[in-house]
Amino acid sequence: MVPQPIGTLRHVEPARDAAACAAIYAPYVDGSAISFEEVAPGAAQLQARMEAAVRTHPWLVLEAGGEAIAFAYASAHRTRAAYRWACEVGIYVDPAAQRAGAGRRLYGALFALLRRQGLRVVCAGITLPNDASVGLHRAMGFEQYGTQRAIGWKAGAWRDVSWWQLALVADGADGGGADGPPPEPLGPQRLRD
Repeated sequence: MVPQPIGTLRHVEPARDAAACAAIYAPYVDGSAISFEEVAPGAAQLQARMEAAVRTHPWLVLEAGGEAIAFAYASAHRTRAAYRWACEVGIYVDPAAQRAGAGRRLYGALFALLRRQGLRVVCAGITLPNDASVGLHRAMGFEQYGTQRAIGWKAGAWRDVSWWQLALVADGADGGGADGPPPEPLGPQRLRD
């Protein structure tokens, strides 16, 4: 028997999901060094972020029993034009839902959308130490490419940030190369049923 995946996966609805996502995110800001934000955003602030983000990249929510239990999103990696085929990702799981497959499920769906969008590379920054996040990113195929030492002050100490990268397409698989760049990235894609 194949185990059933946890919850229902869907695109974020900012007005509906902002409060729940803010509640999921707050412990990562207020109770740890995982997020470098110093004050957890409220629902209105997170809703504004969601509305801006979904114009260019996907943001997904995983819910169980009608309640959001996790979310993952992509954003631009850098603003300069040459980076337009790359993005950064973030993922936050309610502590009660951790180690149940939520992270893998969200990232798997998010990466499929990013491939369809025409993006080539996904980057993730992980504040250290964070064994759970390092483990998830390794399991999803990311490779570490560097560490910024003592880059941020949070929770009473200088923190390192480890940078990870995942190739969504093989080099040259999308037509980029000596003849010119690959096709321009598309806008955000929708989940398929």
